[in-house]
Parts: sequence; C-alpha cells; structure tokens
Amino acid sequence: MKNARAWLLASRPKTLPAAFVPVVVGASLAYAEGAFDLLPTLAAAVCAVLIQIGTNFTNDLYDKLRGADAEDRIGPSRAMNDGLVSERAMRIAVGVTFGAAFLVGGYLIYIGGLPIFAIGVASILAGAAYTAGPFPLAYRGLGDLFVLLFFGFVGTMGTYYVNALEFSALSALAAAPVGALVTNILVVNNYRDVEQDRRAGKNTLVVLWGKKFARFEYVGLLGASFLVPLIMFFAYDISAWIFLPYLTLPFAYKLVTSLFTLSGAPLNRTLELTAKFSLAFGALLSIGIAL
Repeated sequence: MKNARAWLLASRPKTLPAAFVPVVVGASLAYAEGAFDLLPTLAAAVCAVLIQIGTNFTNDLYDKLRGADAEDRIGPSRAMNDGLVSERAMRIAVGVTFGAAFLVGGYLIYIGGLPIFAIGVASILAGAAYTAGPFPLAYRGLGDLFVLLFFGFVGTMGTYYVNALEFSALSALAAAPVGALVTNILVVNNYRDVEQDRRAGKNTLVVLWGKKFARFEYVGLLGASFLVPLIMFFAYDISAWIFLPYLTLPFAYKLVTSLFTLSGAPLNRTLELTAKFSLAFGALLSIGIAL
C-alpha cells in the first residue's frame, strides 16, 4: 500500500484531467459532425493519460536530479524528492509508461495512418524532452509553448482526426482554449516556483521575463479562451449553446484576483483551481459543441 501511494503521488492525478479535456473536445466536435467513433476516442484518451503520466514521472525524476526540487520545495509533494521512489525505479517507470502509450497508439496508427504515427511519436518525445535530455524544454523557456501545442492543438485535433479522418480549421479553433487554459496551469506553477527555479537554473518564462509578464500571460490566455466561442458562433453558424463556457466567467475573475494578490505556498490552491477551471471550461465547451 505504501508503494501504491508513492506511485499514485508520482502520477500526479490532479493533473490528469488536462489530458482528458482535449480528447473530449475533439470527440464532441466529431460527434456534432456525425463522425464520432467510440473505440478510437477511448484509445486516444488512454494514450493521452499514459503520456501525461510518463511526463509526470520524467519531471519527478529530472527536476530532482537537476536541483529544481529541493527540501524547501513549496509545491505539492514529489515522490523522488520525498524519498519514496528510487531513481532506478523511476527510470523504469518512465520507459514502461511511454512504451505502453506507444503500444496502445498502435491501434490509432492503424486507424489514422502516418499522421497519427507522427503525432504519437512527437507527443512521447515532447513529454520526455520536457525536463530530460540535453535541451530540456522547461529549462529553456519553451514549456508554455509546448504545453499549448500538445495539450491544445495536437490533443484536440488528433482526437478529431482519428474520428473524422481529416483535420479542419474548426478543430484548430476549438483546440485553442483547451491549450490556453492548460498552459495557465503551468503559468501558476512557474509563478509560484520562480525563486526556486531561478536558483536551479530552470529558465521558465517567469524567470526570464518576470512576474508581471506571467500575470499578463495568464490574463491573456483566459481572454483568448473566452473569445473563441464568440468566433465559433459568428464564423461557423454554431448555436448559442456554444456560449455555455461563459458560465465560468465569475470563477475566472476570482482566479485572476488570487494570482495578482498571492505568492508562495498559498498559490497551491490557485494552481488546483486553475486546473479545475480548465476542466469545467472544456466540459462546457464540449457540451456546447455537441448541442
């Protein structure tokens, strides 16, 4: 039971909804167009979750090895940093998880062909390269861009593709708020850890450009997300149900207020609520598209 709790901690279950949202939004668009296929959608969800867990394991390992995780860490507990999982075990877990994602993805490659093969390989490589390798993305100010790209456009458009077997401009538009709001989770995380990251040489955008930039990035990504339903309504003749995500506007205001007024450990709550906000917005967007 102790080992099970350690691996559950390492998998960071509170981050996993970020893997589901692009799949749900992409599938809802396919459903609205009469192209929904259950088995590819389920396989896409399994792959997304496995890649997310593999990425979390990689981050747990390399943030510890590179010194970004230390005894004075103010964020949620990490398995290796707390001495619950050995380096060797974590390396094995990374390989097994990404390997399982590739095996499940074999079915999606059978359905979608070469484009899905390219998406799958790129997603696994990006997950591993986020903190590992000679050019770790998170340590070079590229984390925000790659989260926006893979949790937004790749995940949503890839799911739509394995259903409809084509890409579309509308699937790209639907992907934008998904990626933007998941990126905001990273913004809060890096905003909270800016001092520790600076000492460890982890050059996130907050370290490079400061807290003021991070606050405007957060607000800008929120604003862009709320703009998308408006564009979809006027440009694609989608019904007024597409405005369901606007029900989250009061919560968006509270999140912005907390980011502008809090620092340090209290931002752990803001981080959690930002993740829940991205899930709520994505769910309402999916319902609006389907209706």
